[in-house]
Amino acid sequence: MADEANRTAFLEIQGRMIELTGKLKQVQNQMQNKEGEKKRAFLTLEELCQLSDDTNTYKSIGRTFVLEPKSALMSEQEKKQKDSESAIASLQTSKEYLEKQIAEVENNLRELLQQDPGLARQIMSMSVI
Repeated sequence: MADEANRTAFLEIQGRMIELTGKLKQVQNQMQNKEGEKKRAFLTLEELCQLSDDTNTYKSIGRTFVLEPKSALMSEQEKKQKDSESAIASLQTSKEYLEKQIAEVENNLRELLQQDPGLARQIMSMSVI
């Protein structure tokens, strides 16, 4: 009876671990995307700063280009950069939370396997494909 309870507990822990690692990968991908957006905004801003104020600047909207003042483009890029930074900070908090959750699940799994060495042997004897 205890063996069956440990087996179901193991399956629950395993499912939780799979769920958390999936979420962590998703957050890491989102952080990577935001880092790219931030870098693009920074590089665009750097290039805009080199232009004189009377230079015609254009904003891409779909397949067309619209004449925009340099100041408007610069403020837009600064906003993108700040938005990306705040999103990265928020995602970093989520990442830290998920990492703590994963560590907790790992500890639960370790405790379960220490309590029931028979379950550990069964898991180790399973072939991993």
